[in-house]
Amino acid sequence: MSDEIFDIVDESGKIIGTAPRKKCHGDPSLIHRTSHVFVFHPDGRILLQLRRKDKDIQPGKWDTAVGGHLNHGEEYEEAARRELSEELGYKGADSAKLELLFDSRIRNSIESENTRVFGFVSDGPFTFQKSEIDDIRFWTKDEIGDELKNGGNAFTPNLVLELKRILNNRR
Repeated sequence: MSDEIFDIVDESGKIIGTAPRKKCHGDPSLIHRTSHVFVFHPDGRILLQLRRKDKDIQPGKWDTAVGGHLNHGEEYEEAARRELSEELGYKGADSAKLELLFDSRIRNSIESENTRVFGFVSDGPFTFQKSEIDDIRFWTKDEIGDELKNGGNAFTPNLVLELKRILNNRR
């Protein structure tokens, strides 16, 4: 994992170089790119993943069902499909109907990411990647709302921001 190479971009998203993952996580001046996929059950529930407790960032917190860095030379949708296959073991990732929901910028003291967020409707089957994820489960909007009202501490800060945006835009 630490040998991964990411494209580094400027504030406008233009690729300006590359850097290893271990350098990007710890140097917020190195803006790199990620794709997230929200998986919506046909009944409206939202699939979330529980990050492994040994992750270097936000261990043991609930997060977007699928999230991953773009590999060097990779595009956002290509990474989203790859991660959908890798993280959730979803067999139809190559033909999945991904909907672009929005772009966001994550800026904190640890890292800087430009993130493209996709949506996808499916009830599975999913076989999550045990080396990255401790659990997955569909959450109702009420369960998510209750957690957010209680401070959202079970969620990653990025997920809190994305959920608020999604819940305000979806019925």
